[in-house]
Amino acid sequence: MRKVNKKIGVLLPFKDHFTNSKAGSASIWIKDFNKKSTYKNNIYVCGNTDNTSDLIEKKRYININFKNFAFQSKNTSYVEAFLKINLKQKFGIIEIHNRPSYIHYMTEQNIDAKFVLIFHNNPQNLGGSKTVNERNELLEKCEKLIFVSNWVKEKFFEGLEKREHYKCIVIHPSISTINKLPSKRKIISFVGKLNRSKGFHLFGKVIVKILNKYKDWSAIVVGDEPREKYNFKHKNLHYKGWISHEKTLKLYNLTSISVAPSFWEEPFGRTSMEAASRGCATIISKKGGLIETIPHALYLSDLTSKNLFQKIEFLIKNKNKRNNLQNKSFRNVFHKLDENTKKIDRYRDEILSKINLQDIKKKNYKIIHVSNFGNRLFNRLYFISIAKKITHGLIRLGHDVVNISDRDTIRFNRNLSGKSGINYLNKMFIETVKNYSPDLIILGHSDNIKAETLEIIRKYKKNIKIIQWFEDNLHKSGPDPELNQKRLLKYDKYIDHNFITTHPSALTFTKNSKKYSYLPIPVDKNIENLKIYENSSAIYDLFFTMSHGVNRGVLKSDKFDARYPFIEKLLKISPNIIFDIYGYKTRQPIWSEDFYKTIMQSKMGLNLSRTNSVKYYSSNRISSLIGNGLMTFVDKKTQLGDFFSDKEVVFYKNVEDLSEKLNYFKKNDRLRKKIASNGRKKYFRCFDSTIIAKYLIDKTFGLKFKENYLWED
Repeated sequence: MRKVNKKIGVLLPFKDHFTNSKAGSASIWIKDFNKKSTYKNNIYVCGNTDNTSDLIEKKRYININFKNFAFQSKNTSYVEAFLKINLKQKFGIIEIHNRPSYIHYMTEQNIDAKFVLIFHNNPQNLGGSKTVNERNELLEKCEKLIFVSNWVKEKFFEGLEKREHYKCIVIHPSISTINKLPSKRKIISFVGKLNRSKGFHLFGKVIVKILNKYKDWSAIVVGDEPREKYNFKHKNLHYKGWISHEKTLKLYNLTSISVAPSFWEEPFGRTSMEAASRGCATIISKKGGLIETIPHALYLSDLTSKNLFQKIEFLIKNKNKRNNLQNKSFRNVFHKLDENTKKIDRYRDEILSKINLQDIKKKNYKIIHVSNFGNRLFNRLYFISIAKKITHGLIRLGHDVVNISDRDTIRFNRNLSGKSGINYLNKMFIETVKNYSPDLIILGHSDNIKAETLEIIRKYKKNIKIIQWFEDNLHKSGPDPELNQKRLLKYDKYIDHNFITTHPSALTFTKNSKKYSYLPIPVDKNIENLKIYENSSAIYDLFFTMSHGVNRGVLKSDKFDARYPFIEKLLKISPNIIFDIYGYKTRQPIWSEDFYKTIMQSKMGLNLSRTNSVKYYSSNRISSLIGNGLMTFVDKKTQLGDFFSDKEVVFYKNVEDLSEKLNYFKKNDRLRKKIASNGRKKYFRCFDSTIIAKYLIDKTFGLKFKENYLWED
C-alpha cells in the first residue's frame, strides 16, 4: 500500500506577510489554527517577507524569494518560485489562501497534490473566481473550498446551479477564549483601515462629539490608510497606527465599547469577534459577514451619525446595559479556536482517507408506491418528499416496496419506440404489477396513471388495495382549488381510501367523507436529522423560505406570492431581528443540502403557508423546521394547537404578535432551545415516518389500532 503523504504546504498571498507587525487575515488564520492542529508538525508556511527577524513562527516557515520578470506578473513569478519549493518538499496537500488564480496556474502543471482553497474575500472580486465558469472549475480542481463566512460562500455560489457542494465548508476565523472578563476602562475603540469602507469617516465625526459631551471617556484608533486622510482631533482621541495582533487583543481587554460601522460588505469582520471575546460591548453594522461574528451586539440599521451617536451614548449612559452586553459577549463566543481547529483537521483527515457505509433493508408486505421521487431533478427535493418518507417508514416496518417515479419515467422515456412517455409509464406499471403481484398500491399525486390502467389492475388482482395520498391544499381558499379537486377525484372509483394533508372537514365537494383521513406531514430520522437547538453559534434570528413551485425551483418574474405582504410588514416592524429569508424578491429558494446548511445558522423558523386558516393544513416544510429542532412559529388559525402545546411550538395571532414574540425569544435562548427540543421530540413521537406508514397500513387493511394516532378522530 502506498504511504500517505501528510506534508502540507500553506501558500500565502505574496502581499500577506507572516510577521508579527504586518500579519494579514491569512497569516493570522494560519498562526491561530496551527497552534493546536494535529498536523502542526507537518505544516510548512510559504510566504514572502523582507523582515524574517519578525516572523510569527520560524520553524517550518519557507520564505519565497523570487525575481519578477518584465514579461510576467508578480503573482506568476511568486507561484513559480513556490513550485520549485514543492519539487523539493513534495507536499501531499497544498492549501492556498485567497488566490484562486494560483489554483488555476498550478493545476496546469500536473502537480501530484490535493488542493485546498481558503476564501477570505468575496470570490467575485478575486482573479480566478470572478466568473461562473472559473468557480465551477475550482469545484473540479480543488479537494476542498473553505469560506470564512456564509456570506462569502453565498457569493461563490451566486449564478451557479446549486448553493451547496460537498467540497465546500464554512470555517470562521476563530479566537482563543480567556478565563476571566477583564476589568474595563472608559475607552471606545475603532480597529481597522481608516477609510470610508470601514466607516471611519462616520466614527471620527461622532467620536469627537461623544468625547466633548462625556469628558471622562477616551477613544483609541488602531490602523491607518495612506489613500484617505481625515483630521478628527480631540485631546482624548488617541491614534496608535498599526500594532501587532497581540497588542490589539490587549487593547480590547481594556476597551468598554468597540465600534465597527462598516459601509462595505465585510467578508467576515474579525475585529468585532475579537472585541466581543474580550468582553467589549460591540456596535456593528449589518454588512456582509459582520452579523456572523458575534451573537450579541447593538446593530446599526441606519449608517448615520445620529444613529451611531445614539448607540454609543446609550451604552455610556446605561452602565447596567453595557455590563450585561459585555458579559453576554464574553460568555458566548461564537467561533472558538479549539472547535474550529478540529474542523480544519477533519477536512484534512477526509482528504487522506474516506469511509463508505451500507444500508440494510427488511421485507414483508409487497407494495408498489407510485409518486414523484424527483430523479429528473437530481433528488433536489429529497428532504421535503413525503413519498420518500412514507417509503422509508414502510421499509422500517418490514415491508418490501417498489418505487415507481411517474414523472421521471415519462421524462426519460418520451418518444421511445414511437410511444409517449405516459404510455410507457402505464405499460411499465401494469407489467410491474403482474411480475411483482403486490398487496398494496399507493398513489401519491400520480395523475399520469390512466383510469383504464387501474381498471386492468383491478381485474388482474381483485383483492389488491389501492390508496392515495394528496398533499396540496384542498380547501376552496387554497391555490388552484378546482384543479386540485379534479386531480384528487380522478381515480375515486378505484381508491379504497384517501389520505390528505387537509383535514376532511374542509372538503365540500365529496359526499363520501369516510373515504378520507387526515395525513400529517411525516418526519424521518434519516432526513430530519439535525438538532439545531444544540447549536449555540446561530447567526440569524429567523429563517423562512418559500418558492413559486418545487419542480421549477426558481422564482418566476411575473409571480406574486400571497405571503409577500406579511413578510414585508414583518421586516418593517422588526428592525432588531436578523432575518434569513429565501424565495423573496430576488433571493432564490433553497433546496437539498443548501437548506440544511442554512437552517443550522438560525435560531427560529417561520412556518407560513399561502393559506393558514384551513384546519391542520400546512406546507410540508413544517416537518423540516420542527423536525430539525428549530423553534417554529405557526399561525394559530391552523388549529395545530390540537397537537402541540405552547411549550412545543409558538403560535401567533397576527404579524404584530409574531414580531413581539420574535423579539421576546431572541432574548430568551434557554426557553427557545427548550421549546425547540420539546417540539422536535413531540413531532417524532407522533408523526415519525414509521408511525405514519403504520397508520396507512392499519387504516387501509382495517387492522386494530395498536398506536395512539393523535390525529385520528
